[in-house]
Amino acid sequence: MAGVAASVAALGLPFRASAQPAPAKPIVLTNFRLFDGKGATLRDGLHLVVEGDRIKSVGSGAPAAPEGAQTINCGGRVVMPGMIDAHWHSLFAALPLPVLLQGNIGYIHVAASGEAQRTLLRGFTTVRDLGGPAFAFKQAIDQGLTPGPRIYPSGAMITGSGGHGDLRPLSDVPRNPGTLSSMEQTGAAAIVDSPDEIRLRVREQLTQGASQIKLVGGGGVSSPRSPLDLTTLSESELRAGVEVAKDWNTYVTVHAYAPQTVQRAIAAGARCVEHAHLMDDTTARMMADKGVWLSIQPFLSDEDTGPLTGPNRVAALQVFAGSDNAYKLAKKYKIKTAWGSDMLFSQALATRQSTMLTHLTKWYSNAEILTMATSTNAELLRLSGPRNPYPGKLGVIEEGAYADLLLVDGNPLENIALLANPDSSLLIVMKDGRIHKNTLKA
Repeated sequence: MAGVAASVAALGLPFRASAQPAPAKPIVLTNFRLFDGKGATLRDGLHLVVEGDRIKSVGSGAPAAPEGAQTINCGGRVVMPGMIDAHWHSLFAALPLPVLLQGNIGYIHVAASGEAQRTLLRGFTTVRDLGGPAFAFKQAIDQGLTPGPRIYPSGAMITGSGGHGDLRPLSDVPRNPGTLSSMEQTGAAAIVDSPDEIRLRVREQLTQGASQIKLVGGGGVSSPRSPLDLTTLSESELRAGVEVAKDWNTYVTVHAYAPQTVQRAIAAGARCVEHAHLMDDTTARMMADKGVWLSIQPFLSDEDTGPLTGPNRVAALQVFAGSDNAYKLAKKYKIKTAWGSDMLFSQALATRQSTMLTHLTKWYSNAEILTMATSTNAELLRLSGPRNPYPGKLGVIEEGAYADLLLVDGNPLENIALLANPDSSLLIVMKDGRIHKNTLKA
């Protein structure tokens, strides 16, 4: 069996779970207050035992520590689940776009490994990757070759010609369907112009280990040739992708901003929509009626995007203007809402990942925000069904859940801004039962 596993790794085939060795000895946490990912208040007087990559028990009083266990006195601080970012780009977050378009893929992966470690130390133990050649990168993290969050990969962004994911130089137009652009060769995107092409590209992503599929239904902010009002895939094209994903027992999420684009995605059977900042009342009601998830990002100002010019600036201003209404509609119709940051093309912006979470105070209580970034986002991840690469419990602290834990120096239920300063506020970061950061004074 060991030989078979080595052969699978050499072929780059997807692993369902972490292949790295389990931590050598149990860990016991004492003297803490608990936010479990679901409740609106903290619980006191507990202990927590971690064995391997799972939480063995959470109980009252003093624990009977397993033999050889490491005991950590948390000093009355708050323990909470590792956070989940439902819209992240593992390879695209921290590198400038020109480097990504022209750079060597090996360099891009090495640079991304540094950002993955920084992402983990910000307290994000899991991310849903919404576009990029992250399959091998995910495998390296799972096998312990480089530290980073769990990755739920989508693979290539699947876009129509001229859509948000089509960043080819104009010298590559007209498109020859038999010839892949350099962007497609790296697996960053896949350009499609018919239902049959979508079926092929969706199956390719799923074959490589995609946990969900991302279809680009319209224009975007970072693509200057595709304004937000565009709808760039037909309903039959979207439906073809949805049907293939359903055959593989997982789901499609659709990048869409404009009301007509969101409505087309809903009609085609998408289970989730990314963004939707320009949606109207009718669209929000449709999402709620169909039980479609909204994965939206609280973009409020230039600080969240960096300096933009030309068409990108126009699109960003539309998103800033639409954010408040979109969140109010989501609350009005009780749409299932996930949080993601969608930081792109800048290491400086990537550091604002947690700051984006704190923007939610405009619409939600601190308890609602923490729940969204933990157990609610974990519920969205479970839509991938049998394609879930990490089928254990995520986003909660309870018996049998993955041992993804944060120790916060302060109470985030009272002051959510603590999470925007992870260097000082996060004293312990644990993922899979392994401590990646511990600055508690002995």
